[in-house]
Amino acid sequence: MVCVVKIGGSLFPEYLNDLYPVFQHFSSEIVLVNGGGDLANKIRDYNLEFNYSDDVNHWCAIRCMDILGKLICDKFDDIIAIKSFDEIDKVHKMGKIPLILAYELMRQLDPLEHSWDVSSDSIACWVASEINAKLLILTNINGIYNGDIYSANRKLIKYISANELLLFDETCVDKCLPKLLLKYEVDCFIINGKRPEWVYSFLDDNLNANDTYTLIGGK
Repeated sequence: MVCVVKIGGSLFPEYLNDLYPVFQHFSSEIVLVNGGGDLANKIRDYNLEFNYSDDVNHWCAIRCMDILGKLICDKFDDIIAIKSFDEIDKVHKMGKIPLILAYELMRQLDPLEHSWDVSSDSIACWVASEINAKLLILTNINGIYNGDIYSANRKLIKYISANELLLFDETCVDKCLPKLLLKYEVDCFIINGKRPEWVYSFLDDNLNANDTYTLIGGK
């Protein structure tokens, strides 16, 4: 089963060099979706000050995802930019790794609400549902925590249902994700992308090698 791997914007660009060999090893089994990183965060900052429309914010943030996606593909030869689901199998047969540039696909189908509650996490979930894939979100922390993530007393949650996650104010994933996990009946794993060996273990179906993750149950 193919796995959609969402590369958090917080991992760009510093941590991609270490993740790239992992992606190469599992090239025929993964589809990449990247976040908008600092570019999308700047759009959010502008909106806080100048209050742009939800539609403009939504499409500009997805444009930011495409920009970073193009930079990733330029840096790593085995990662190939695609704009449709039909191209996934073709790229896999080449022995390469498909990375979805989401803007044109989202413009064509427009499946998600236009708000800051929707980010690349939700887009990756939608992609996983469309291609019947597993979903892995890579971020810069270990997963979902009980309590303040900056506190020494924080506790990593190994499993949480999407229904329970709806009650959380803020986590490392966007606010719309749990609703979509329930809607599409998709489970989601969150792993720290700064630890490529943990990512390798997950993609190798060897979760016993690493127990530092969060599973969000959507089924």
